[in-house]
Amino acid sequence: MNPTRRTVLLAAAAAGAAAVLPATTAKAATAAPPYAAYWYPDSLPSGTPGTGITWRSLKSWTAADDTDLAFNAASVPLAPRFTPTPPNATARSGQARVQSLVSFGPTSLNPSQGSATADYYAFTHWAYVDELVFWGGSAGEGLILAPNAPIVDAAHRHGVPVLGNIFLPPVAYGGQLQWTRDLVQKDTTGHYPLAAQLVAVAAAYGFDGWFVNAETSGGNTALGTDMLGFLTELKSLSAAHGQRVTWYDAMTVNGTVSWQGALDTQNQAFFQTADDMFVDFRWSASTLASSGTLAEQLGRSRYELWAGVDVEASGSNRSVNWDAIVPTNKAHIASLGFYRPEWTRNHLPSGGRAPGDFHAADDRFWTGRSLDPSRPDGTDPWRAPAVSVADRSTVTAVPFASVFNTGHGLRWYEDGAVTSDTPWNHLGLQDRLPSRQWAVHTDGTRPTVAFDFADAWHGGSSVLVTGALDEPAVLDLYATRLPLTDGTVVELTHRTDAGAVTVELAVATAEPDTPGSTPPYTYLPVETGDGWRTSTVRLTGLTGTVHALGVRLTATDGPVSWRLGSIAVRDDEPVPPAAPSGLRITAAAGGDLRLAWDASSGGVRHHTLHRVLPDGTRRFLGGTCQRACFAGGLVPEQGEQTARFELRAVGELYTASDPATVTHTW
Repeated sequence: MNPTRRTVLLAAAAAGAAAVLPATTAKAATAAPPYAAYWYPDSLPSGTPGTGITWRSLKSWTAADDTDLAFNAASVPLAPRFTPTPPNATARSGQARVQSLVSFGPTSLNPSQGSATADYYAFTHWAYVDELVFWGGSAGEGLILAPNAPIVDAAHRHGVPVLGNIFLPPVAYGGQLQWTRDLVQKDTTGHYPLAAQLVAVAAAYGFDGWFVNAETSGGNTALGTDMLGFLTELKSLSAAHGQRVTWYDAMTVNGTVSWQGALDTQNQAFFQTADDMFVDFRWSASTLASSGTLAEQLGRSRYELWAGVDVEASGSNRSVNWDAIVPTNKAHIASLGFYRPEWTRNHLPSGGRAPGDFHAADDRFWTGRSLDPSRPDGTDPWRAPAVSVADRSTVTAVPFASVFNTGHGLRWYEDGAVTSDTPWNHLGLQDRLPSRQWAVHTDGTRPTVAFDFADAWHGGSSVLVTGALDEPAVLDLYATRLPLTDGTVVELTHRTDAGAVTVELAVATAEPDTPGSTPPYTYLPVETGDGWRTSTVRLTGLTGTVHALGVRLTATDGPVSWRLGSIAVRDDEPVPPAAPSGLRITAAAGGDLRLAWDASSGGVRHHTLHRVLPDGTRRFLGGTCQRACFAGGLVPEQGEQTARFELRAVGELYTASDPATVTHTW
């Protein structure tokens, strides 16, 4: 694969938690920007690292000495998911799953908490993914990568576990067999110290396990035996902490590297030890069929095998033998393993990659040519995941809210006003997003539906519906399992930009009778008016559980351009969380600051940091789900001698706390 392509553990994990909580000045000895972490197993390369690269040994890592841990540790727990009735007749539950191997950024200098550009792989189709691998690693930087917090937080909101990556590269890409031996070294008691370190890192950083990819050739049976012993201990320790281990089909039991493209006797022992296995791209229809059969003979599910599909170079233009993996006329053969689906961003012209262009390509990849999972195009040569795999949702509790923030934008909006005109990305600020992007039910011409970045109510994006609307159109928004009470209300913040339209809230308290059917909606009127308007709809008379939420739009003067900025479901009046306490600057160098604070009481979704200028203007600097953040490149403005900052805790309903403040003297 192309590279671009026992007690010790418990003590380390406990130390990790302690390091994250205080975020003290003593641990923040520098005001440098924090970056995602990466290591070599033990020994380091000879020579000098390149600019911006830090060579580190995982064996010597301790949470207490990890000065960036507070910035990198995820805070959102892994949400449980459910599977609603599929939106089409071909998508199946309980069969093929999807694994996604994504390089979100370089191994080194990958920002911990977003950056000042909207050009980012802000993935939104989580509903189809069962496992995300934080792909990366290189011989000149480091081989073991811990996912940065924004990606883990976004994935966890959607119920997707995230794995760190262990990449032992081929010799042709600088791989050294010593690094493999370092990884599987044993101590005097016969245990594998790096296995314990890996589990401690995942526990401290808050992600879900490891993807093990050993591709350095030159090994022998002894090394293969050591690797199996290491994997066995890693799996045992991981399972005790709710973590996962995925094995990549490369090293064989005799220690050599020979990609099988199958589950067979050469890698069976590794598969039996791990939770699942990525089957190399060399598979064929017959090897996948035999692999599935062998997995079941071993008492495992055939869907614990990910059939590798390399989309790095051509994405949804790739020709794939889909019937070998997810046939339409019989049970699925195996699961799907997409290698580098961030092609949907990377293939666009560099220097001018607009968020809307990326999402259009990503919708094409995950939903298919029809761009509507409720009406897949059967002639499309690209069999998108939405055609074969049932979507999942995590929207199961009230209160629930979304401002349709994708995790990047050209500006930052609050209550419809721009509070920063700087492009940005931070996937941890992403909302729980509609799982069916975009299912529309209409007897007329289907309108265009997309995330739009030209305007927003809050964050960086809104949902824009445009078209003639020559017949009423129902847009599915969320599959839910929300319990109804006498006081349940739904709030929509919306705006009509062109034409005139009647808006109704669509609420279903049951599932459709068959896959592909429209949910059995009840339609409730929504008030409209000029500009952004927040309309409250009481669900009076409805009982049981809300299974689906959507909107029905009927044009009274077309064509129509209608924008949805927010949806919220609540039983009680929203109560803002308590203000953060202990806000402090832990390190400063010129205009680069590291800040930390203590936990707020009550439900906190994330925190926002603003700068208050002498004229009273509040400028958004950033947001984070962590209790530490970095603000860089600041300069005095409007003759100020000190800079004033405000930090707020933001709740699930987007209510903000009173500010905590701190000043910095220039």
